[in-house]
Amino acid sequence: MNEYRDNAPECEVLWNRCLTIIKDNIREQEYKTWFEPIVAERWEDRTLTIQVPSSFYAEFVDSHYADLMKKTFDRVMGEGTKLMYSIVAESVERTKIIQAPTPSPASGFNPFARNIRPAVEPQLNPNYTFDTFVGGPCNKLGKEAGLSVAKTPYKNTFNPLFVFGGSGLGKTHLVHAIGWEVLKNNPEKTVLYVDANRFQLQFTDACLCNKTNEFLNFYQQIDVLIVDDIQFLSNKTATQNVFFQIFNYLQQTGKQIILTSDCSPKVLKGLDDRILSRFRWGLTVELEAPSQNTRMAILQAKVRNEGLLIPEEVIEYIAKNVTDNVRELEGVVVSLLAQSTLTKTEINIELAERVIGRIVNVAEKTITVESIQKLVCDYFHLNASDIQTKSRKREVVQARQISMYLARKYTKNSLSSIGEQIGNRDHATVLYACNAVSDLLKYDKTYRQSLESIENLLK
Repeated sequence: MNEYRDNAPECEVLWNRCLTIIKDNIREQEYKTWFEPIVAERWEDRTLTIQVPSSFYAEFVDSHYADLMKKTFDRVMGEGTKLMYSIVAESVERTKIIQAPTPSPASGFNPFARNIRPAVEPQLNPNYTFDTFVGGPCNKLGKEAGLSVAKTPYKNTFNPLFVFGGSGLGKTHLVHAIGWEVLKNNPEKTVLYVDANRFQLQFTDACLCNKTNEFLNFYQQIDVLIVDDIQFLSNKTATQNVFFQIFNYLQQTGKQIILTSDCSPKVLKGLDDRILSRFRWGLTVELEAPSQNTRMAILQAKVRNEGLLIPEEVIEYIAKNVTDNVRELEGVVVSLLAQSTLTKTEINIELAERVIGRIVNVAEKTITVESIQKLVCDYFHLNASDIQTKSRKREVVQARQISMYLARKYTKNSLSSIGEQIGNRDHATVLYACNAVSDLLKYDKTYRQSLESIENLLK
């Protein structure tokens, strides 16, 4: 809030007095979002003119805080005070009398009136539903959060829901599935999916056609807005500004926002800090690369849904050798089917080898005790030399025992040889470590997931 100054214009002095009262009657976040950006412009003829960023901003303040502002104006400046909004974005002024009666049918056109909600095509892919979304440890949190949002999008604490992860890991599938589930549970809701590039193009077209106000009014009517690949708004200042306004409006009116990106908000580049800070208001979830078991489940689901006949050993071979993302898995299945059809050959391991060899690099891994140690230390953020010491720190002991366990499982080295290479221990120590890891795997879910992640990296 602006401080009082002896030589401050009268409009500023009056507005500051109003702000003191308003601030005491609303939440701090509401005040910062909707009143701090307002600037008092002038006071004349018992009319206070305030400058706001856009027409949608004026509409929101007027529709949500009119009663509070009227009472405040009556108290500070007396009854009969009028309010005028000066719209910065449009360089025009719109007049509004705080105590104005309900408009009659003969009253002039109101650019903010929304008597009829437009029919909005949600732009959702019918194939991307929760029925076809294969869950696993890599996406469990994302799926659970998505189902929670879909159940009550109008009163959810996960707002915005920010989903990030590498290309081809299922972000788009997940947010489409949320959209469909929202419509299933709340058919009266307006859901819209749009990727950031398309949003930017729409805004550019609106500016060129002098329809920025219509663009804002359209988006502020959406109940659940899904914006895919938000990172593509990087360094697009004008588009970020309008997105910021839309985000604020939807968030403040209890609408649901769902966003995806290829990285987390804290490492996104080229986006305004005020936007990034709002991304952190809700829940941020990461989709990780699927484990071999999840990759198997994804392939089996695709084969089943498409009515394909692919031998189980071929599915297992694909899941073992195509490890980066879901998109590559599906690409291999499509290519495999095409090759089989065109060459009139059965789908077998040999055909799968040829197809995979053209799509991804399949290199034979040589697993050694040394490579296992390095991988385990990298996973636990330790130096490779740490597990060679006599340290009894919990994290070092854990890494040392897991290294011994994996070395016994994946190499042909004897217990004595493993112990010699890992801290110069004897075979009894290695055996004890292997048994300790096996016991922990039985009842410690987090420990089991960590070991599974390491094994996936190892294969």
